[in-house]
Amino acid sequence: MSQSTLELIRSYLNSAEIIYREVEHPPTRTSEESAAARGEDLSVGAKALLLRTDDVFRLFVLPADRKLDSTAVRRRLSVRRTRFATAEELLELTGLVPGSVPPFGEPILPFELYADEFIGVKTDRVAFNAGSLTHSIIMQASDWKHLAKPVCFQFSRQ
Repeated sequence: MSQSTLELIRSYLNSAEIIYREVEHPPTRTSEESAAARGEDLSVGAKALLLRTDDVFRLFVLPADRKLDSTAVRRRLSVRRTRFATAEELLELTGLVPGSVPPFGEPILPFELYADEFIGVKTDRVAFNAGSLTHSIIMQASDWKHLAKPVCFQFSRQ
């Protein structure tokens, strides 16, 4: 990849004239650490999970204060098996490490993108690590949905 994922995201947001805030912080590996570093509530975090659904990798985004409901994913996509991508698969497919995956499919990452219906419900903001464990983006959830164009359905639980 000639440009870093962070640079691609900045360029994508800027070209769409999206207003966002970028925060540089110490490395964070968990949603809780990231929320604290950003000064945002955990529910604002957009947790991006790369899942293998049968034989296809897809990206799923849910609020960081919720958990994945893999049964809902299997039912909606009519697949038999789901599992998280391994750290090795993630690195091979994206060049990224766990905790740094941004909530974008094409043109940032080469995956179908799905968003949980609870994204942006508590507040119209999303925050996410932007291809880096040390850089986060905070933006309007409505802008993210408009730009990222995820397929939306409920696949999270408390």
